[in-house]
Amino acid sequence: MTTSDVINPATEELLRTVEQTDLAGVDDAVARAKVAQRDWARRAPAERAATLRDFAAVVDAHVDELAALEVANSGHPIGNAQWEAGHVRDVLQFYSASPERLSGKQIPVAGGLDVTFNEPLGVVGVITPWNFPMTIASWGFAPALAAGNAVLVKPAEWTPLTTIRLGELAVEAGVPADLFAVLPGKGSVVGERFVTHPDVRKIVFTGSTEVGTRVMAGAATQVKRVTLELGGKSANIVFDDCDLEKAAATAPYSVFDNAGQDCCARSRILVQRTVYDRFMELLEPAVKGVVVGDPTDKATEMGPLVSKAHWETVAAYVPDDAPVAFRGDAPSGPGFWFPATVLTPPRTDRTVTDEIFGPVVTVLPFDDEADAISLANDTPYGLSGSIWTDNMSRGLRVSRAVESGNLSVNSHSSVRYNTPFGGFKQSGLGRELGPDAPLSFTETKNVFIAIGDA
Repeated sequence: MTTSDVINPATEELLRTVEQTDLAGVDDAVARAKVAQRDWARRAPAERAATLRDFAAVVDAHVDELAALEVANSGHPIGNAQWEAGHVRDVLQFYSASPERLSGKQIPVAGGLDVTFNEPLGVVGVITPWNFPMTIASWGFAPALAAGNAVLVKPAEWTPLTTIRLGELAVEAGVPADLFAVLPGKGSVVGERFVTHPDVRKIVFTGSTEVGTRVMAGAATQVKRVTLELGGKSANIVFDDCDLEKAAATAPYSVFDNAGQDCCARSRILVQRTVYDRFMELLEPAVKGVVVGDPTDKATEMGPLVSKAHWETVAAYVPDDAPVAFRGDAPSGPGFWFPATVLTPPRTDRTVTDEIFGPVVTVLPFDDEADAISLANDTPYGLSGSIWTDNMSRGLRVSRAVESGNLSVNSHSSVRYNTPFGGFKQSGLGRELGPDAPLSFTETKNVFIAIGDA
């Protein structure tokens, strides 16, 4: 039996030892899921909807438990973790309406009746990242279950605990155990087998672009469906006609949330040159005001990085001679703490082009609207971003011109469960969330019925 240790990133203490699923375990789970899916798909839509509502209710009853588990496993501040657990409940509640609304079409044709059906794919494999374990898992399993599929989830090795608990709560709520299973394990074992197993009909992967390209290539050998949510290097564009005080006050929370471990982080702040100096004056106290510390404290706004290995990766981007404008504070002692850091590098620096995935932001001046758009798009990624301007015509023009899947004007919103989420370019393929998400877990079947002459 292979196991892995789960470490609390704020204290460096051992939380739990988790048994890893081996290849035989994955194959057994797929075989069981295949059988369970057939029964699930045959159930009345109202029955499947009721089961998902029951799942949501059980999650709601365990929000505090799930939040505490996420604080310990991932280092998320307790306020964030409570929102995340509530978000899982809300996603389940939202998609519990889908089974009774997956209606096909009747298409007018000559000589008969033509109808379409939205048939479930079968078994779906969901591979989740370590940064938002339970929320991102729910984006895959909730609409997939709603569409009539079975779901197997492989949580990230560093942060499996909330996903494992959700699997237990699903059974408690009446979801068949074989229909929805959580399989902790290595990506090279569990994730790879999801990709190669012929009975896993779709992969939902959230993680790095590097790994996502390998998942996509592997899935291609079986023409397997994929949804990929990958990297980002999003821009926060600040024009000189905006509410500069608000733009500066909110900018830290658009990038330092979850210690910058967020694919939607606005890790490039682009500021119009005419207000650049003033913006930096306003940004410094906002950055230094971010409360970094004990994740169990409700006042904490930023916790530690997830692991020592990841801390070393982030630290490599801020050597002693880095162009640091200013930093925030971080605790000393045990824990993988890294201060909020603001850099002012040239446009070609690797801190501007690489996804650092930590609390490090670059601030770059731009000249005019065309320069801002060019700079924002000068990246292989295109996931998120913000635009600050009081000129709504400009806001709309720039929104249409920036190559990104999720944009906010005068705010930093990225994810709502009732709107689609996904990226352009190397930030991904397909969309999650929103009313149409269950359709991405179905095949469209067209049936023509000939009608003879009377």
